[in-house]
Amino acid sequence: MVDDQKSSGRAENLVRPIETRYAHSGDVRIAYQVVGQGSFDLVFVPGFISNLDLHWEDEGYTRLLKRLSAFSRLILFDKRGTGLSDRVDAHHLPSLETRMDDVRAVMDAAGSGRAALLGASEGAPMAMLFAATYPERTRALALYGGYAHFHKWVMSPERLDAFIETAETSWGTGATLPNFAPGRVDDAHFTQWWARFERLSASPTAAAALARMNAEIDVRGVLAAISAPTLLIHRRNDVRVDPDASRYLAKKIPNAKLVEVPGRDHPIWTGDVDRVVDIIEEFLTGERAVTEVDRVLAALLVTRIYDTARMGDRMWSERSQRFQEIWRQQVGRHGGRLAGTQGEMMMSRFDGPARAIRCAVALREAAQGIGVASAQGAHVGEIELRGPPVGLTARVTMQLASHAGRGDILASRLIADLATGSGLHFADAGRITLDDLDEPLALVQAMTEQHLEPDCRARTRTTEPAVLTARESEVVSLIADGKSNAAIAAELRLSEHTVKRHVANILLKLDLPSRAAAAAFSVRHTGPDGP
Repeated sequence: MVDDQKSSGRAENLVRPIETRYAHSGDVRIAYQVVGQGSFDLVFVPGFISNLDLHWEDEGYTRLLKRLSAFSRLILFDKRGTGLSDRVDAHHLPSLETRMDDVRAVMDAAGSGRAALLGASEGAPMAMLFAATYPERTRALALYGGYAHFHKWVMSPERLDAFIETAETSWGTGATLPNFAPGRVDDAHFTQWWARFERLSASPTAAAALARMNAEIDVRGVLAAISAPTLLIHRRNDVRVDPDASRYLAKKIPNAKLVEVPGRDHPIWTGDVDRVVDIIEEFLTGERAVTEVDRVLAALLVTRIYDTARMGDRMWSERSQRFQEIWRQQVGRHGGRLAGTQGEMMMSRFDGPARAIRCAVALREAAQGIGVASAQGAHVGEIELRGPPVGLTARVTMQLASHAGRGDILASRLIADLATGSGLHFADAGRITLDDLDEPLALVQAMTEQHLEPDCRARTRTTEPAVLTARESEVVSLIADGKSNAAIAAELRLSEHTVKRHVANILLKLDLPSRAAAAAFSVRHTGPDGP
């Protein structure tokens, strides 16, 4: 959630490896690192591509490695053909057995006689084959997003051909990201990192060769021979590997335990990393250790601004810088703390939701005052006490800000529930489906007087009933006709967001609880010649 200038903040307190070493596996050198000093060894077998050095530059990956190395002696390596390890001959692809032997070579080089194996994605078949071949060296087996047969649960031959074509023509641009983490496509920082991840993990030719290599994976015949305690973790809506793959493994591996978690993005270091590691830690150690970083409940606010008048680069830069100055001032004035920026997205955190919403209102007015547009998202959840907010709460808040329209303060229903009695007003804004959540998230829009458009603000109350504007009268009449917001928007040539705002204004002005009550009001106050 922070920009490149603050990358040191993302890496704060991370346990970094001392050095990268190389193990000999036949004629090939396999790069590996050892992190942590836990009571048992844990070998992390990575997926499609990897790069030992680049892993430490992504906040999700560093979080994963930090958590794993907190309770184990973590052994990391790049599979042959990827990252810092030797490349493979695209015309003479090694078998899965040869690649599995790389695990043994790395363990030997790291002085590990017996270890637990964590196999992620394409690393899972390698880990399964190792466990079946070397049971005396396998303490336990944890498989994330794994599968036994590539074409059955990952890609059909036709989809594989399309993926290889993309790799051969667009590798290094981040073009494969939708195949792995569609929920991060709109995250500019992560997209840039992913493009580097492609380039530094494999060449286009090597990537195509690795894809063809993985297409040969079929370890269904060895599953019954696995005797190590086995944990299976799979995201319910995994975009790359069908969740049925792990359900099949749960049936075929003796005494295997399957845990399904929410999410669509496939990589183990995306989504709710802490939840995944908690499950792994409990499986391997028998308990979930209390992490050294406390977690607290906080309200997060993400504010974004954008150019509305096609102003030149210089003018836009000046106004953007001016708004960021105002943002810093207003966050402090409302008792919040700055939590970092990413492009034009600015995150702040508050001890309570009412403070976050009042700050959002002030920022909305400030944006209008300097001639730019704002859109904001707010959510409440657990975050780490130290460092920039990462994890589920931060991702949900970022997505709310991305979905918010011009001038909107879009918040989760929890914000409104916790702000009861604050004097703030909220209007229902429907539900949204997010990759990391099991159920659609209920939304509200903050509808304080300051938040409304100038010509829609409630007038000072008198003994006279509130008067609707001409546009609001049109809207309430169409509500009485039973039309939805989408239908009203189409008929009046407005955006659906604008219609939602008008409906909220109407309910506030008339002090009505619902659309049905507004429809009844319209019928009561409309005579034969119109309102």
